[in-house]
Amino acid sequence: MPWHIGIDEAGYGPNLGPFVMTLVACQAPDGVDLWDALEAGVRRADDPADHRLIVADSKQVYSPANGWIDLEKTALSACGGGFFEQAATLQDLLDHLAFDELPSLRAESWFLGDTTLPTEVSVDDLSASVASWREVSAAAGVRWGFCQSAIVPAPRFNDMIDQWDSKGAVLSLAMTQLMQQCLANTDSEPMQFVVDKHGGRNTYSAVLQHAFADGNVWAEEEGRARSIYRVEGLDRPVRVTFMPKADVEHFTVALASMISKYVRELLMREFNRYWLTHVPGLKPTAGYPLDAGRYYESIRPAMAKLGIAERAVWRCR
Repeated sequence: MPWHIGIDEAGYGPNLGPFVMTLVACQAPDGVDLWDALEAGVRRADDPADHRLIVADSKQVYSPANGWIDLEKTALSACGGGFFEQAATLQDLLDHLAFDELPSLRAESWFLGDTTLPTEVSVDDLSASVASWREVSAAAGVRWGFCQSAIVPAPRFNDMIDQWDSKGAVLSLAMTQLMQQCLANTDSEPMQFVVDKHGGRNTYSAVLQHAFADGNVWAEEEGRARSIYRVEGLDRPVRVTFMPKADVEHFTVALASMISKYVRELLMREFNRYWLTHVPGLKPTAGYPLDAGRYYESIRPAMAKLGIAERAVWRCR
């Protein structure tokens, strides 16, 4: 069965906190709609609310108004039901999802990884959801084979921009890393990547040639609606499609969006907890431009006392 692979990110726009990109890969019959195949346990954002897990663009699932539980339940159920046993802490989760990223995270003054999981969903409720994910996946013949996140804290984010003079380089390098990891950790069945389009960019041949250095990348279509590529010369056929709003139309992209958002929000909780210990009464931030300036001005005196440089906290673009 072919590999159906989705890639999406969270935290590209903020000035504070890490950037997270996630790849989700499963094997399923060609042409299958995963929402339909898994409908006994999974629903779309616009389906009537019921006991099933919601899989959708993270912006449709999580907001301060909508709450956290649906995002957490789906992210942890998918991970625990498809890729590894349940994680007791954020550190445990990242041991599975982003092991190679832990050295750079541990260099962050704010990261401890000791956040207990789940944070709001009950353990019994999560266990039932994990079991449901496994059952409906098995019944549909869907095998969850690989999931990995690339995490870029502020200092490395700034280093990438300094080196490449482009914020888009962060997206391209993270995507390349994930594609190469996926290729190395899956068997040689055909691979069908779908990636949420990176802003207004339409051409990706050079980036993909770097990701699949042993193959030859051919553009089949490049435009605003979508850009499609095939990669020849590898041990398997590879197709990559970039399209806007892929997280609305493709299940694995939506799930990657949710896992990216969940991981970033957990990291931001640790970020906010750290700075609250140094600035009592500090209101937490999500790190986005409208609020990041307020937060940064509040922590600057503490940064000076702690000897923490601006580029270690504030993302330059």
